[in-house]
Amino acid sequence: MNSLKMGILRYSGVMRTHQPHKHIKPVALILWIFGALSTCAYGQSNTPTALYQRSLAATCANCHGTDGKGVPNGGMPLINHLSKKQMLEQLLAYKAGTKAGTIMPQLCKGYTDEQLAAIAQELGSHE
Repeated sequence: MNSLKMGILRYSGVMRTHQPHKHIKPVALILWIFGALSTCAYGQSNTPTALYQRSLAATCANCHGTDGKGVPNGGMPLINHLSKKQMLEQLLAYKAGTKAGTIMPQLCKGYTDEQLAAIAQELGSHE
């Protein structure tokens, strides 16, 4: 009976010469593994502290843009050229009131010195 069933399947007119689906699953698995590994190699830590620091720095993108280029003619200066040290010095000067500005002095007063240091660490250029 078994050979009869096999014979019916074999001669039923269904050709089984090309089965691309057999290769799709291994290829998809390989791509998924490389994708997972590439996210691990991205280099950003996802510890709670690192996520908190990045979230502090992300608020700057509202005015300065995600690339730090700002809108120079609109009063939002370029910040992506500042080193970490320069950025921290400017943020602390805004907070102390020794650097003039329209919005930044008020914003900086809302952060602790440690939070401003975290922002400078995240956004300052990596020179």
